[in-house]
Amino acid sequence: MENTIELNRQRCNLNPEDGSVWLFGYGSLIYKVDFPYLECRPARIKGWVRRFWQGSHDHRGTPQAPGRVVTLIPREGAQCLGLAYRVTPDTFSHLDIREKNGYLRFSTRMIFADGDEAPGLVYVATEDNAAFLGPADEDEMARHIARSRGPSGPNSDYLLRLAQALRELGEQDDHVFLLEQKLLRLDT
Repeated sequence: MENTIELNRQRCNLNPEDGSVWLFGYGSLIYKVDFPYLECRPARIKGWVRRFWQGSHDHRGTPQAPGRVVTLIPREGAQCLGLAYRVTPDTFSHLDIREKNGYLRFSTRMIFADGDEAPGLVYVATEDNAAFLGPADEDEMARHIARSRGPSGPNSDYLLRLAQALRELGEQDDHVFLLEQKLLRLDT
């Protein structure tokens, strides 16, 4: 497991005197909001797609049997819908721990539904982190998700809750929905 807490604090040193910072969530941060926020708005970021290519050793799997969770992968012309949260800088002390398994904070430009834009931060697990699993056949990814479990519960719950949250936002995410279909077929 790669612990990125200190790296994030060094990379993006947040000033407590800055009243608020926008955070872009595209995975569990959409449906599992365990932090206070000042405002929440749907938003998109350009140039990224959501993929179940990151290993989870601390939430949806174990160090011996990591689960699969989403990260962002660069893709020209793509857009990723998620939720933008306006938070106080001290919120990141909690989020850095939550996202410590290979995720680094990056700056991003968010576009809201009304066309307004704002700078913000996003956690991305890049392919050079030790927990990165990378692409695999969708059937194998679904089987992997079906058998994985960690301190935060079954990996399948993560996938199913994310798919439901994306539907509620009106987002068509072919990768997530295909994995959801394959996972549900395993149960029959």
